[in-house]
Amino acid sequence: MSNSTEQNHIIEHPVAQNTKVAPKHDEPATGSKSSANASSQRQLLVLAKKFSLNAAFLPENKQAPLEDRAYRRKKLDELRKQQNMEAIVLRAIQYCSDETITDRADQDWFSSFVTLAEGISNKSMQELWAKILAGEVSQPGSFSLKTLQTFRTMSITEAKLLAKACSLAMADARKKNIRVISGAYQVPKLFNFFNKQRQQRLDLNQAGLNYADILTLADNHLVFEQETESHPLTKGEKLQFNYNGKQLSFIAKKADCILTFYKFTPIGTELAHLIADNQDESYLSAVKTQLSENFVIEG
Repeated sequence: MSNSTEQNHIIEHPVAQNTKVAPKHDEPATGSKSSANASSQRQLLVLAKKFSLNAAFLPENKQAPLEDRAYRRKKLDELRKQQNMEAIVLRAIQYCSDETITDRADQDWFSSFVTLAEGISNKSMQELWAKILAGEVSQPGSFSLKTLQTFRTMSITEAKLLAKACSLAMADARKKNIRVISGAYQVPKLFNFFNKQRQQRLDLNQAGLNYADILTLADNHLVFEQETESHPLTKGEKLQFNYNGKQLSFIAKKADCILTFYKFTPIGTELAHLIADNQDESYLSAVKTQLSENFVIEG
C-alpha cells in the first residue's frame, strides 16, 4: 500500500462538530519509511514474520514445532483483533454525546459490527469504522448490516472515490435522495427539435469523476450505473437541493425541462451521510453555466 500523505476528507459522523477525516496510509510493518522502497521479497519476509508465518525460512533445527507455530499465529491473530476493536471503540467514544438518547443500540448489530471490523488494522479505516459505530449508537438504524458488509470490502481508494462523488452530489432537504447531476434537456417537440441548445451535458471527467469511477461505485453498490431523470418541470417550477451545506434552487426557464443525474443507492446514501461537506466550486460553476439554457440556478 502506498505511503502517500495526500489529505483527502472522507467520512464524518453527523453528530461530530465539523471533525473531518484525512485518510493516511499506515507506515510499513518495519516502522521505517525507507522500507516502503524495499524489494517485494523483503516486504514479504516482514509480513510473514509479523503474522508468524516465517518458520519455513529458518533452518529446520531452529523451527518451533508446527503445533506451537499454529497456536502462536492464532494467538497473534486474536490479539490483533482485540487491539483493533479497542482502538475503534476508543475512537468512537469521542464522537458520542453524553446526552440521554431514547433508543438503545442493538446488541446483535454490534456483534455483527465487531465481526466485520475486528480485522481492520489500518488507522485511517479504523477512524471510519469508529464514526460508523458512533453514528449507529447515537441514532440506531442509521447503518444497515448490508451497508457494513459493503463498507468492509471497500479499500481506502474506493472510500476516496466515494468522497469525490459526494463532493459533487446534491441532496434533497432530508438527504434521503442524493444524486450527481450530469446534465439537462428540454423534452423534444416540433418547435425545439432542431435547437442545438436543447440538451446540455456536464463533463464529470473534468470534475474528477469519470465513467470508470461511476462503474466502480456501482460495483460497490454505492450508485446506480444508469442515469435517472427528474420529472418534466413546468416553466417557473423550482427544485431545491442541498449542495454540501449550500442551498441551491433550480428554476425551470421553459416548460418540460428535465435534469439527468446518477442516483446514490440506499447503501451509498447511508455512507454519504458521513461525508464531510466539501464543495467543488469549479463543478458548481460549471453547473450554473452549462445548464443555464434551461435553468436559472440560485444560491
